[in-house]
Amino acid sequence: MEDTELSLNERKVLLALAGKGPRSPEELLEGGGFTEMVEVMSAASWLKSKGLLDIHEKIDTYYIPDTEGKQYIARGELPEFTLLKQFKDAEKKDVAQLNSTGLPGGEVQIALGWMKRNGWVSIHKEGGKSVALLTEAGRKQLEEGPLTGQMRLIKLAADMETGGGAPEADAKKLDAHALSMLLTRKGLLKVRERYVRTLSLTQKGERLAASGIKVGEEITQLTPDILQSGRWKDAEIRPYDIHTFAPATHGGKAHVLRESISRIRDIFLHMGFTEISGDYIESCFWNMDALFIPQDHPARDAQDTFYMKTPATMDIPEELAVTIGKIHENGGDTGSEGWKYRWDGKPARRAILRTHTTVNTIRYLRDHPDPPVKVFSVGKVFRREATDNKHLAEFHQIEGIVMEEGASFRMLIGVIKEFYARMGFPEVRFRPSYFPYTEPSLEVEVRFGDRWMELGGAGIFRPEVTAPFNIKHPVLAWGLGLERLVMKRYGIADIRQLYMGDLEWLRKTPLQ
Repeated sequence: MEDTELSLNERKVLLALAGKGPRSPEELLEGGGFTEMVEVMSAASWLKSKGLLDIHEKIDTYYIPDTEGKQYIARGELPEFTLLKQFKDAEKKDVAQLNSTGLPGGEVQIALGWMKRNGWVSIHKEGGKSVALLTEAGRKQLEEGPLTGQMRLIKLAADMETGGGAPEADAKKLDAHALSMLLTRKGLLKVRERYVRTLSLTQKGERLAASGIKVGEEITQLTPDILQSGRWKDAEIRPYDIHTFAPATHGGKAHVLRESISRIRDIFLHMGFTEISGDYIESCFWNMDALFIPQDHPARDAQDTFYMKTPATMDIPEELAVTIGKIHENGGDTGSEGWKYRWDGKPARRAILRTHTTVNTIRYLRDHPDPPVKVFSVGKVFRREATDNKHLAEFHQIEGIVMEEGASFRMLIGVIKEFYARMGFPEVRFRPSYFPYTEPSLEVEVRFGDRWMELGGAGIFRPEVTAPFNIKHPVLAWGLGLERLVMKRYGIADIRQLYMGDLEWLRKTPLQ
């Protein structure tokens, strides 16, 4: 390789490192003729790709004083030495009398414990009292003064804090045992980590640097000013190499989930639907009771539903609650027999994280009981699921209803087929199913490759659901899963990958 194949900054780095061994980027920035760190690291990266330089990285641990450490620095001594000074006039002390020293009450026991741990005193019983007796190590420490091994470490960290704290190597060299003891004490030292980089030339780089590299003005792009001034005659014009490695660039784009939600929204809007939304926190009344879900249904159990602590309860419309309560008990005026139990308004007031977005549509129907109604929503729902490759406690649901005169089961099937066809799944099939709030009910499956995949449920709202809101016409409803749909579209085997923020995968995955 010739030096003409190197940029000006690459040559500067080579010359700054030649024969000098490993150096940090900061040292090169200071003494290598650079103005910004980005110039150093960019040149170093290119030299590394050409086999001329090695970049070494390691994590360096260092320490800085914490809150109590700073207090002890200002005091000049640790609390155990403050307590130790009380033994200058007497080598034996009643432990109970130590509480009358100048230390705050909480520090006395801490200080006494560290005195004993350091071997400065021994504690034994005399006449039913605890007595502290000064040891030889304690006498020696009194003679040496307050600068114990731990105190020296705290002061070292304080002296070096502006420069990044006391490095691990220096701290251990001073007193490794004191450091290990000090780190068990809360509030004295903070442990920090930083990446440390060093740059060094390879043998190939050293040979090239020794061959005689020149550093002068280099023109990488011709401009009208350079041509008119004549500077190009005396400057070196860098040759272009079309084979030079260039890093891949990635433009910004939407996350696959966000892109899918946007596509779903566009499909429903083009099909004549209106988008609605609602709150994450709902009462059991709207989330379940208004949908004719009985109060002993397994979905209400704490192992399936997230119940709120704040707020624990929510207000509900009392008059409507009476009507819905009667429908639960005996069917009310719907012709149904209800669930034949005593409906209770107390559990209906409990606040939960919504378990489905159907709660949005029933609220909307209360305010819009007259046809035609065509609405949809795409929102998060929450269920107490064990997290694995196919389940999350938080996921999205695609919800929609159609309410109009003459609405039929055949129309429901047609709407769902049309939606999935526009999403790229032309093969759809339906299986009979059961839901407390729809009858008839069905489950929706789409064909992906050679397999059928269940993606949600649908049906026609029961009279027990629509009667309290004076709705006279059929309501076609569906609730479909989003994450499973996205997983199949993008070939994802683990649902958790959608929320991991893997930038490399996101960059390489083309939006569909």
